[in-house]
Amino acid sequence: MTVNMTKGQAISLEKKDGGSLSAVRMGLGWKAAPRRGLFGSRTREIDLDASAVLFADKQPVDVVFFRHLVSDDGSVRHTGDNLVGGAGQGGDDEAILVDLARVPVHVDQIIFTVNSFTGQTFQEVQNAFCRLVDESTGQELARYTLDGGGEYTAQIMAKVHRSGSGWTMTALGVPAKGRTFQDLVPAILPIL
Repeated sequence: MTVNMTKGQAISLEKKDGGSLSAVRMGLGWKAAPRRGLFGSRTREIDLDASAVLFADKQPVDVVFFRHLVSDDGSVRHTGDNLVGGAGQGGDDEAILVDLARVPVHVDQIIFTVNSFTGQTFQEVQNAFCRLVDESTGQELARYTLDGGGEYTAQIMAKVHRSGSGWTMTALGVPAKGRTFQDLVPAILPIL
């Protein structure tokens, strides 16, 4: 059963049987919003990029994004860059796989960001979502839907962080400005 998350909501990543999830997929989907023009409706392609920034004690120690598809330790993997989006209704346009059991013990948080590499604002995006899937079963666990658009070019979507012996996901939904994950680090630091 999927939990439709609201900004700031957290869910435990423990299974109902008491075990912990071993691998999750953070999926991102979006569509370009149609625009009315002189010659009718038209849609401009939008290149959103998903990134995962790994933190240890509030310091970035690794990142996975379209130019660095696998973390240095191999525990986090990006499935590849989608330059135009289009799923927007349920399927993932980009995905980042996290093998939670292999994440180094010093990494205590993984922050998932989305940025408009081509610089369009989120007013030009529709049906954008971030979802967490149990990679071993394919079951969607949580979904955070971005609605309302805005005059920003990035969003700090969610974080997966250690909680006791397991992991917790928190929907963040923090708007930001930037075309790359590097641009977003100053906005990420206060929410760690």
